[in-house]
Amino acid sequence: MIDKNLIEAENAGRQADLAQDYQSLGERLARRGVDIDALTDRARAFGVAVPSWGTGTGGTRFARFPGLGEPRGIMDKMDDCGVIHQLTDATPSVSLHIPWDKTDPALLLEKAEETGLGFDAMNSNTFQDQPDQAYSYKFGSLSHTDAATRQQAVEHNLECIEIGQAIGSKALTVWIGDGSNFPGQTSLSRQFDRYLDSMKQVYAGLPEDWRIFSEHKIYEPAFYSTVVQDWGTSLMIAQELGDKAQCLVDLGHHAPNVNIEMIVARLIRAGKLGGFHFNDSKYGDDDLDSGTIEPFRLFLVFNELVELEDTPGLNLAHMIDQSHNVTDPIESLIVSACEIQRAYVQASLVDRTALEGYRQDNDALMAAATLRAAFRTDVEPILAMARARAGAAIDPIAAYRASGYRAHVAQTRPRVASGGGGIV
Repeated sequence: MIDKNLIEAENAGRQADLAQDYQSLGERLARRGVDIDALTDRARAFGVAVPSWGTGTGGTRFARFPGLGEPRGIMDKMDDCGVIHQLTDATPSVSLHIPWDKTDPALLLEKAEETGLGFDAMNSNTFQDQPDQAYSYKFGSLSHTDAATRQQAVEHNLECIEIGQAIGSKALTVWIGDGSNFPGQTSLSRQFDRYLDSMKQVYAGLPEDWRIFSEHKIYEPAFYSTVVQDWGTSLMIAQELGDKAQCLVDLGHHAPNVNIEMIVARLIRAGKLGGFHFNDSKYGDDDLDSGTIEPFRLFLVFNELVELEDTPGLNLAHMIDQSHNVTDPIESLIVSACEIQRAYVQASLVDRTALEGYRQDNDALMAAATLRAAFRTDVEPILAMARARAGAAIDPIAAYRASGYRAHVAQTRPRVASGGGGIV
C-alpha cells in the first residue's frame, strides 16, 4: 500500500486550488438550484468493483508485452486493487476470476481485510482449458455436444459459487465463448437448449441470497455464431432461469451503433438488469479505459440509471472489465474508476423537472440541451473533493506516480517474459 503521508503531502500542494475550484463550481451550481455538497456525498457513496485480472498486462491474439511488477497471483492482484481504492476511494470491492484466483478462502479474507476490500461477483472460466481438466472446451463448454464436458463446466461454476460463499460474494457472472466458426458446424437451436439445461443446473446451486448474471458477447472467440450473442438472448435466459437470474451488460460487447442506453432502460423495465462491465471500445470488444472513446455514451447510460434509480428491486453490480495492453494497468483502472464516477455525477446533475417538461411539450431541442448542460459541466472539483474528504488522492495518477509503487513491487515480482497472445 502507499504511504498515507505521501498522499497527504501530494494533497497539500493541491488543496488551495481545489478549495477555490470547488467554491466557484458550487456558486455556479447554486444558481441552478443544485447543492454541490449533496452531489459530493453522492460521489462518495458510489463504488465500482475492480477486476482482479485487470491488474495484469493484457494482450492481443498476436502477442503480449508484460510490464514491470506484474502480479504473481491473487495476493499481488489484491495489493494492486487495494492501491487503486486507496487513491480513489471509488473501488471498494474486487471481482475474482476462477481458477485464475483460486486459493484458500481464509487467505483471501485475510488479504481483503489488509487491503480494505470486499468481494463482488465471482467469474467462472470455461472459455479456456486448464492443465488438470479432463475434457477440452475447444468446441464448447456449457453447450458442448458431449454431456461429460457440459457436466465438467457445470461443476466448475458450482465450485465458483462455493468459493464465493466462503468470501462473502453474492453473485456469479457466467460468460462463455461457445459458438461456431462455420455455418452448419452446430445446430443453433439444440446448442442453445444444451446451454439452458446446463445453466439450470448451475442456477439450482445458487444460495437463496445470490444472483446469477448472464453476459452476452456478439462475437469472439466464435466468429460465425455465439450462443449468448445479444441482450435479447440474455433476457430470454434470465427469464427462463428464474427470479435470481439477471443480465449483465458489457459496454464493449455490442454491434456498432447499438443504442446501449435503450437496452438498459428495457432491461430495467423487465426487472432483469443485474449490472455492468464498464469499459470502452472503438471497433470491437472491450479493451479500452472507460470514458476514453465515448464519454457521452457512458453519460447517457448513467442518465437512464439515475432516472430509474428508485425502481423497486433495482440492485446493480458495477464492475470494470478491461484489458490493458500498453498502459500501466493500475493507472488505467484508476482512470476508469474516476470516469465512471464522473458520468454518475454528471447524470445526477440533469434537471429532471425541466427535462420532463420539455418531453411533455415535445421540445426535442431543449430536452437534448438539458442533457448536454449536465454532461458539459466540469465536475472534477466534486470528484476531487470527494476523494480529499475520504483521505484519498486529489490527483490519483500524480500520487501513484510519485509513490514509485510500480518500481517498488518490481523489485520483488519477477519480470515476466513476453509471450504469445491471450488476454492474461
